[in-house]
Amino acid sequence: MIDYHLHLWSHDDSSVWYRLDQVAQYCEEAQRNGVHELALTEHLYRFVELRATVGDFWTRWNYEPTAPLMADYFDFHARNSLEDYVTFAQLAKSEGLPVKVGMEVDYYRDQMDDVAALVNEYPFDVLIGSVHWLNTWQFDDIDSAVHMDEWRTRDVDQSWADYTIALEELAATNCVDVLAHPDVIKVAGHYASHPEPLWDRMADAAAAVDVSVECSSSGWFKPVAEQYPADGFLDRLVARGVTFTTASDAHRLERVGSRARDLATLLEARGVHQLATYEQRQRIMVPLRSAQ
Repeated sequence: MIDYHLHLWSHDDSSVWYRLDQVAQYCEEAQRNGVHELALTEHLYRFVELRATVGDFWTRWNYEPTAPLMADYFDFHARNSLEDYVTFAQLAKSEGLPVKVGMEVDYYRDQMDDVAALVNEYPFDVLIGSVHWLNTWQFDDIDSAVHMDEWRTRDVDQSWADYTIALEELAATNCVDVLAHPDVIKVAGHYASHPEPLWDRMADAAAAVDVSVECSSSGWFKPVAEQYPADGFLDRLVARGVTFTTASDAHRLERVGSRARDLATLLEARGVHQLATYEQRQRIMVPLRSAQ
């Protein structure tokens, strides 16, 4: 098994630190859960280089009510050096820890060419792509009353449709190797009345560019209380021959590799017996249960 979505710091941390013993502890916890290879995939928005690349993008959307929150979010998080992070991840790998150098890349509407140019300057093994906001609405920030209140006023079906467009566009950029938590729009428990056509579109988008898709346990710990992707969405991805990674999206030690065996069972039940791993952004297929 693999865990290709891990963070070194919680969302409560601003300026970050780097400790080899933390990564070693992650590896030990992962092994207890049957996971033998990790990818360190910190959020790209934590780094000043990304802020310089995308600028104050929240001002482009007519100063939505959630724009001030996005401005505050970047002021809090975007304080760290991308060079330092990559150097540390390379060190952890060179020390013999079973980790890959990765990054979680958010979707920035109309700016992904610039984002791709930035990440291509660094020797990443794997880039996972996520849609965490629509314009300036952070629909998955379940700890923010303001963002969650938006669900009360917005049309849920339209929100799902907007998310689907964003995921389609992210996949089409070829900027990332893996689509992370592909139906995270459901995180707060709000489901489209008919998600099936949207699942079809997202599955088609992944298959069209041969991007891998993450099967993640993190949804089991959220209000929606189910894995990403949902069963019906997962069925569609399998039917289209999409390759998969598995992940916990852990932000702390005790969640590393969480419920990895349950993810394996879901995939095996659908005839999936290999996982996609990456080295220098080249895919390498390995057996699901013995990925090392």
